[in-house]
Amino acid sequence: MAEGVKKRATRRRIVDAATALFVAEGYGATTLEQIAARADVAVQTIYFHFGNKRTVLKEAVDVASVGDDEPVPLLDRPWMDRLRAETDPGAVVDGWVAASREIVERVGGIMGVVRDAAVVDPEMAEQWAVNEEQRATAFRTFVDLLDARDALRSGLSADEATDIVVAVMSIEVYLLLARRGWTPERWQRWITRTLRTALLSDA
Repeated sequence: MAEGVKKRATRRRIVDAATALFVAEGYGATTLEQIAARADVAVQTIYFHFGNKRTVLKEAVDVASVGDDEPVPLLDRPWMDRLRAETDPGAVVDGWVAASREIVERVGGIMGVVRDAAVVDPEMAEQWAVNEEQRATAFRTFVDLLDARDALRSGLSADEATDIVVAVMSIEVYLLLARRGWTPERWQRWITRTLRTALLSDA
């Protein structure tokens, strides 16, 4: 196995082990020793690849967000290219929510860990704020796709539309509904109806 491929596989094994432990035990309760044992590596290997536990968590969030460890940003993925080429605003909403469902299914658990740790850990509070800003940027990109097609409801600005999407599609709402027994499929159907009604001029 080439050295670069081996290093990447080791990093991914560490991230996968850490994700499972963070979700099961919480960020504060999870130690690097536990992560190392689960990933079958030395603690020094984690330090070599990541430096500290916070960096491991950050990569866990990044990997969960896109679904792999390829160095391709979320908004440069093929599904986003398809939405940029789509002319029907309703199909843009449908496609965005469908992709978002796949993302929140992967990232919901680990983001719940970040949210809970942010209450008592300043570094996690900073991480949560960064992730919130990243989500807001992505949501604005989605709204801009609709705005470029003159599809926003009359009187609704792009800024206000973004605020609506940020609120409705927040991780907090997803986790709350999941705790109340909602499946990801039900969440997707509700989000799709809600955004079509709230945002689109012909809804």
